[in-house]
Amino acid sequence: MSCTRFPPDSPLLTLTREPEPCLWIIDMHNGEDNRLTYNFINCALKPALDAVEREWRETWQASQVDAKSKSTSSSLSGSGLDYANSIKDLGFFPGNFTFDLYLAVHLFILLHSETFNPLLARLLTFPIPVIAAINGHCFAGGFMLALACDYRVMTDGRERRAWCCMNEIHFGAPWPASMAALVRVKISDARTLRRLALEGHRFTPQEALEGGLVDVIAGGGTSDVVLAAARTFASDKVQNAKTGVWGLIKKEFYRHTLEDIAQDYRQIMPLQEQASARARL
Repeated sequence: MSCTRFPPDSPLLTLTREPEPCLWIIDMHNGEDNRLTYNFINCALKPALDAVEREWRETWQASQVDAKSKSTSSSLSGSGLDYANSIKDLGFFPGNFTFDLYLAVHLFILLHSETFNPLLARLLTFPIPVIAAINGHCFAGGFMLALACDYRVMTDGRERRAWCCMNEIHFGAPWPASMAALVRVKISDARTLRRLALEGHRFTPQEALEGGLVDVIAGGGTSDVVLAAARTFASDKVQNAKTGVWGLIKKEFYRHTLEDIAQDYRQIMPLQEQASARARL
């Protein structure tokens, strides 16, 4: 087992290569609630994903040469977006790019991003299974990060309260096109979508499971139990990546979602919409 910290000089997360064949765990430790800041995404999370993919591709290529099959999976746990600082970055959300995880707050779309939207697209097309281990509240941007993963394993909430929620409706932030597109493709029930988007409902773990927001509830509640459950769940999925087409299939399956995520435009805010409506009326 080997561990690498990102960034090396001021670690915000730890990437652990597990003894099991091709299993990596990304453990986020960016403060108490793992805010998704510009530095965290670009200097820690993205480089960690690069390292995982690079190692996996080397292993996969060797397996093809040796005519062997390698099991692969990755587990991701984390939080949500840093609203206060992210809105100062005019390029946090949307961006032009090739289609090639507790408490959180959200932010709205701004111009010329090379940060959050590409991260969502990266997870949606990652070449091996990615499992989000949710061991507490999963709000807004943090929920989007988990939703972009292939599967979600959540605590049962016995040790500490844990909710999944999109609370933009309560603090007045419109949804960027990327988030709306991601939710539409990941959640099929219209009533669940309405509660999530228009009511800001706080889904308990059981409600999240029933609504299709998560795939597994880990009994026992602690972070170790959640991570163990995620690893067990991953063991049931790892063989599906051995042929090398996991990510390629996802690129086609999520093609329209990826196109929406790649859109580059400025989000209309409530005051702008109000001015437009008054001029029209």
